[in-house]
Amino acid sequence: MENNQTSKPGAFTPLADDAFLSLGAQQIAYIKSVDLPDGAHAVAIFSADGKPMAAAPSIEVAEALLRQHDLEPALVH
Repeated sequence: MENNQTSKPGAFTPLADDAFLSLGAQQIAYIKSVDLPDGAHAVAIFSADGKPMAAAPSIEVAEALLRQHDLEPALVH
């Protein structure tokens, strides 16, 4: 259903799919503990859109790496 009305100031306008997917991409990265195939433990770092970026030996190191690159870490359980 098309809406041909002009939007009023302050009215809710849904984000386009592409805009929603990029939301937070330049500000947030996610970190998650993972077990590697060889049994070792690591912390994986993912961009806001879910793409793998890096790995670190601990959560503290992952957080420090992200903050050095002006990203806010978010822990995923």
